[in-house]
This record gives sequence, C-alpha cells and structure tokens, in this order.
Amino acid sequence: MTRPLPEGRYAASRSEPTDHRKAWIATAVVVIAGLVVAFYAYQRFGVSELDAEAKAYEIIDDSRIDVTVSLTRAEPDRDVVCIVRARSKDGSETGRREMLIPATGDPTVLVTAPVYTSHPPGMGDLYGCSYDIPEYLVAPPAAG
Repeated sequence: MTRPLPEGRYAASRSEPTDHRKAWIATAVVVIAGLVVAFYAYQRFGVSELDAEAKAYEIIDDSRIDVTVSLTRAEPDRDVVCIVRARSKDGSETGRREMLIPATGDPTVLVTAPVYTSHPPGMGDLYGCSYDIPEYLVAPPAAG
C-alpha cells in the first residue's frame, strides 16, 4: 500500500513536456554572437595589409637619431605613412616624425628617416603605419 506524499513538501510533478525550442533558440543566439565576435576579432587583429617593424636605429648626436623601418604592404602601388619616434634613456618620447613612403613596385622596402629630438636620444622605434595619409603629407598635383 502506497501512501500519498504530504502536500507542500515536494514540488508538484510536471505533466507538460519540456520546451526544447527555447533551448535551441538560446544556443543559436550564443553561436551567432560567437561568430560575430570571431569575425570582428579577425578583422581587427588578423592578417594585416601592412607589416612594419623598426629594424635598426643609429644615434647621430644629442639631438638626432636615424630610424630604419622595414615595411611590407599588400598593395605596393599605394602610398603609406609611418610614424617613427625617438625615446630617451628613461623611455620618454623626445622626438617624432611622420614619413611618407611612396608607392613602389616592391612589396617590401627598407626606409631610414632622421628624427630630431628635444633631449639626447636613447633608442628609436616605430609607432605605426597606415594607408590613411594626412592631406599635409600629400604633395599637391603639378600645375600644367
């Protein structure tokens, strides 16, 4: 003989089936959100159209350092601007220069630029490069 359970002590049993549709929708939303994040991360941090690095620097005197940059671009027929900078021995930035690197037929070029400093330089480095060139670096078209 089975005795009935006391009321209020145990959860009532469900007679309706579990709705799996909500679980599938939640899973689909999570997967789509993950794909969107992955796409954004790939665009932001993935393969770059420009690959540049400071290869060398030479301290010329107490107010000048020459910085050599290696630039590889996916589109060698486009101009690029790179920013190189000088840093003192304590790490502070003491000079900066934007350099326009004109289009060439070669995907990889090596460019050296002088950077004039406000304090004695300790090292030179590359801040970054871009295809977005400010108007003041672009030469005006020739008259004629």
